[in-house]
Amino acid sequence: MQRQGLGWFEERLGWSGFREKFLDKAFPMHPSFFLGEIALFSFVILVITGIYLLFSYEPSAQIITVGGRSFPAAYHSVTQIDKQPFGLIVRQVHHWAAHLMIAVVILHLLRVFFTGAFKKPREINWVIGILLLLITVMAGFTGYLLPYDAFSVTASGIGYQIAASIPWIGVALAKFVFAGQFPAIGTIPRFFGYHVVIIPLLLIGLIGLHLLVMIKQKHTEPSSSRGRVAPGRLLGIPLWPQQTSLMVMLFLLMTGGLLLIASIFPVHPIELYGPPGPQTPTVKPDWYFLWVFGLLKLIPGWLEIHLGGTVLDPEVIGGILLPSLLILLIFLVPFLNRTRERQNYLEPVTKHPLRTSIGTGVLMLLLTLSAAAYQEVLDISLAIFRLAAVLLPLLVGIATYLAIRLFRGWRSKTIKRAREPLSSDR
Repeated sequence: MQRQGLGWFEERLGWSGFREKFLDKAFPMHPSFFLGEIALFSFVILVITGIYLLFSYEPSAQIITVGGRSFPAAYHSVTQIDKQPFGLIVRQVHHWAAHLMIAVVILHLLRVFFTGAFKKPREINWVIGILLLLITVMAGFTGYLLPYDAFSVTASGIGYQIAASIPWIGVALAKFVFAGQFPAIGTIPRFFGYHVVIIPLLLIGLIGLHLLVMIKQKHTEPSSSRGRVAPGRLLGIPLWPQQTSLMVMLFLLMTGGLLLIASIFPVHPIELYGPPGPQTPTVKPDWYFLWVFGLLKLIPGWLEIHLGGTVLDPEVIGGILLPSLLILLIFLVPFLNRTRERQNYLEPVTKHPLRTSIGTGVLMLLLTLSAAAYQEVLDISLAIFRLAAVLLPLLVGIATYLAIRLFRGWRSKTIKRAREPLSSDR
């Protein structure tokens, strides 16, 4: 009976062809390949928890009175979510899943960069990956405002000021994005629309496109797989059932881990800051924006660039110009590469010392700028941080380059010595 049923589906849907094309697709067994799946599962968890929160959240900044006290409706609805049996834990899982997704997408891109997996024919997927990171960060930024407490309003206000500082179009652009001069009555509905409709649709589209391109081009493989299978074939385990079993276990472990983290490390309670008021609390942006915040601190106040009848002040230079230039260079990474042959295997980080040293130098720069965001807490002068932001990336990059060259020289000598007895026997 079961075979007859499968035959019925086979006759109408061509099930065997689908299975052979997709369910038998090989997945290389390399731990770093799970980073992409962790990012995907983080998005799934964000959607599931977001739907739960959607039923109780009120996207409005209108002032309501409850128990003789006045609150913005959005703020009050979040306090009520926290009082539900599972409301607070779901909101905290949503929060940490967002951080996890951003972190894992960054790690995934770093793996692709350091192993050369951005090369031909995978330039398109590199660009898609950068867009995914930027839109994921925007999802975090738009969701940050939705609790509408004093902390989130202050932090979002900094974003409005940076956007408004863009020459020529800044004020008009900021008012459009924030639905008026921030904080405006329409800002919450506008950001709610970004967060639950526009950005998720963009992410779904980009994730689908990313997976489609990957399936078409196949995974890059560990270099240990070179020569073990015929050209055009991939060494790994099939999607069904082996890879699917691993993915289910990974998803369950992730969900359990996020529940544990949310229980031990709760997000800040919005009651602690209260609704927006005349006094603004001291805020620091989330970790993925810290480097921009630190850069703004290190740009000297006297630095101005006069261009086309406008003035680029330190806020524009540190908050818009330099970050945009860095992002543009990251976009162009595959197109700055001069290699023209197809890249199907992961490259050891020691194969290209210059690329690896530039990557570690940029990472050191971002870490230094992030530390500069806490300059007053660390009690280190801005002058020292400015010097460190120049010297530390250079020193780390040079040290990485020299270490790789020394390692390659030592390895070459070791291999040569290992082959000498074989040569003498002949």
